[in-house]
Amino acid sequence: MEKALLLIFLILFLSRIIWRYFLQRLNIVHLRDHGKVIPPVFRGVIDEATLSKMVDYTYDNSRLETKEDLTEDILELVILFLLLPVLVGKIAGLPLHLIWQALIFFGVLTVIGGVAGIPFDLYHTFALEKKYGFSTITWKLWLTDLVKSVIISAVLMGVLLSAFMAFILYLPKSWWFWAWVFFTAFEILLMWLFPVVIAPLFNKYEPVKDEELKKKIELLLAKVGLKTKGIFQVDEGKRSKHTNAYFTGIGKTKRIVLFDTLLASHSHDEILAVLAHEIGHWKKKHILKQLVFMIAASLAGFYLVYLIVNWPPLYRAFGIQQTPVYAGLLLVSLYFSCIGFFFSPLGAMITRRYEREADKMAVDLTGTSEPMINALKRLAKDNLSNLHPHPLYVWFYYSHPPLIERIEYLKTMDKEINKT
Repeated sequence: MEKALLLIFLILFLSRIIWRYFLQRLNIVHLRDHGKVIPPVFRGVIDEATLSKMVDYTYDNSRLETKEDLTEDILELVILFLLLPVLVGKIAGLPLHLIWQALIFFGVLTVIGGVAGIPFDLYHTFALEKKYGFSTITWKLWLTDLVKSVIISAVLMGVLLSAFMAFILYLPKSWWFWAWVFFTAFEILLMWLFPVVIAPLFNKYEPVKDEELKKKIELLLAKVGLKTKGIFQVDEGKRSKHTNAYFTGIGKTKRIVLFDTLLASHSHDEILAVLAHEIGHWKKKHILKQLVFMIAASLAGFYLVYLIVNWPPLYRAFGIQQTPVYAGLLLVSLYFSCIGFFFSPLGAMITRRYEREADKMAVDLTGTSEPMINALKRLAKDNLSNLHPHPLYVWFYYSHPPLIERIEYLKTMDKEINKT
């Protein structure tokens, strides 16, 4: 049984490596074959020099991503087959409560993974992003962000892990259910607190300053019965010149956030179209739907962990003689991670559908698709987006429809409006 479990893991793990590398190479080869052609909808918006820069930016990001993925895979194998048996033996032998052992165990692994990722983050931030004129962050701000992120992550992980271990210890027959209840409540609380407690630790959020734009926003929001206090601008320009907008929070803390870089580079009509798109997510309850799906999936996940985590062959398959439950949680999570990777297209398909629904809402609210199309073109140019992704890569990874497809969809809606 131990050999079968190990073989299953290695097949899943190697399949993930091969498939991920295949998709990355397929996407790059497709870009190399088609990347010199300016799509018809972008003619007059970008020139050959800009297109070449877009292609180079995609190449460089893909190369870095490939190296980072490979490093993470090698590190995972080293930890799993060389470090893990020794680490478990050392920690299990300490005269500490099981909860403290679990915190030390996952703390050590998190530190190793975090340290290994720092060189890639540094290169991406201070070399690649600066090369293409995006990065504006200082070393001081980068280090401050890192320290804050580490502290916040440690606190959140510590709370979750301690609660899970307590349920396992004191409610051995039903811990999976109570862990799920706690996890669900924790996630909802975190979604509620993030916009008003955590996010302001990194950025300054304030109502949109432009009075003329604010009046236009008020008129737009009046159409759907939303309050203006939910629209904020954020000083993301102190880190990057990338432009974006997003929806966050739930209940009374829900808000739409516009990057200051977006406000500075787009016309009012384009900003309103982007805002209408985000309102579409809001009105269509996309975050709520994703939350419900997450809650249902996590219930099944916790029960599966409950069935497997105390199974001795699982530990012996990886050379672990003891059976501390925290090691079992890690091993099960590795299997889930490999399996979950191959379900990525399902989540991507759902979010792409949500994006189309939000685009339709944007057209319905503004009465035309032209501002949204212009905004997408400018966003693509400003962010050096890949205009020629491979369809299979899109199907597997993309949370948004590819830009050309998205613009064509918006044009179709405009034709329907003109018919009526």
